[in-house]
This record gives sequence, C-alpha cells and structure tokens, in this order.
Amino acid sequence: MSKQPVLLVHSGGFTSRQWRKLSEGLAPEYHVLAPDLLGYGAAAPWPAGEPFHFRQDLEYLQSLVEGPTHLVGHSYGGFLALQLALARPEVVRSIAVYDPVAFGILGSLEDNLLRQTWEPDASGVDEPWLEAFVDWWNGRGAWAQLPAPTREAFRSVGWKLFQEVMTLAADRTDRATYATITAPALILGGATSPPLERRVVEQLGAALPNARLHLVEGAGHMGPITHAAFVNQAILEHVRAS
Repeated sequence: MSKQPVLLVHSGGFTSRQWRKLSEGLAPEYHVLAPDLLGYGAAAPWPAGEPFHFRQDLEYLQSLVEGPTHLVGHSYGGFLALQLALARPEVVRSIAVYDPVAFGILGSLEDNLLRQTWEPDASGVDEPWLEAFVDWWNGRGAWAQLPAPTREAFRSVGWKLFQEVMTLAADRTDRATYATITAPALILGGATSPPLERRVVEQLGAALPNARLHLVEGAGHMGPITHAAFVNQAILEHVRAS
C-alpha cells in the first residue's frame, strides 16, 4: 500500500529546509513532498525586476499534487496551502497551517503593511524594505539581529519576496470563500505574533467548518522554527488523525 502524500510549503524568504525536522518525523509513515518555491533554494533564481504573482507558485504546487494529499504550510506557505485547498478541494486530505497570511479574510486593510515600492540600491537590493518586513513580523531590531548569512539569503531573494507580499496583500479571498474549505484543518498561530496576524488566525479558525485553532504560547510568527518540537508534533498528530 502506497504512503499518503504530505506537501510541506515553506514561508517566504526561506526554503524547504525549514521543514527538515518535520520531514524526518513524517517520512516513516508518509510520502513527503517538500519543494522549494519558485526562486528559492534549488529552484532557479527569480530574475530581478520580473513581475511575479502568487498564482505562479500556486500553479507550481498544483502540478505536484496528484491525489488526496495532506497540506502543511507556514506564513506565505500557509496562504498557498489554503489557496490550493480552494482551487483543488478534491485533492485535499487535511490542512495544517501556521500563521497563514490570508489577509483577505479581514476585508480591506486599514493601512498598507509595508512600503508598496521596491527601491534597490546599486547592488539591486532594497535593504530598508527587507528590514521593515522582518521587523514587522518579529519586532523592531529583528533584522539587525539576524546572522549575516541569513540577511544575505534574504537579500538574494528580496525582489521575489517583495512581489509575493504585494500580490498576497492585494488578495481579497473573503471569509465566505474560506468557509468552503471542509477538510480537517489545524490552524496554528503564535500567541505573540503581530495582532493583525492573530486576527487572521482567529477568523480562519472560526470560518472553516472543520478547523481546530491553537495559539502557541510564547511563540511568534517564526514558531515553526523557534518552537519546532511543539509545532511539528501538533502537525504530525493532526495528519495521523485525518
């Protein structure tokens, strides 16, 4: 009997390596798919200045899914998992997402979260935008505290990340649409994530008819990394039960 597939979708700015520990935990029982999204990791770099829309990552993920699959995602990856569930409900066995950036469920945002323009320096990177992005999610000074290799990794994918953020911020998938997702869903969030994101998580937990909501105590937006043991175990248990 073939193993059930589990698709792990990483967050913007990272690669599939963020799910390495979870992949190891799932592998004995499941067929693990942990791709690098377009422009990341083993994928070809996304050309600077070339337009991008999240639908292109969504189309790529759809090409990987052939039958009933468990979907797992963090942040942008969580948003893509939910969009995949909407586009192809017949291939979704279960969903587990952490802080998915499904801002459309809140209706129109009061303010733009980040500057809407990319203003690169001579190296082709808009570091002030990247700093604002990382600090918005993780607190003032978070960018400066990142290890140099991590900052450099963000710089290398900056344009793609900017394009992701702009297109998902413009998405208007509303609560009624998300409520059509009937697969068993685990909606995880960080108890100390930005208030706007906590509202997203709470709204999703209330909207999806077969969802369980859990805010991870002491965790922020990067909970799948900072609280990996807890988050991975919760996801593993959810997949097993679905």
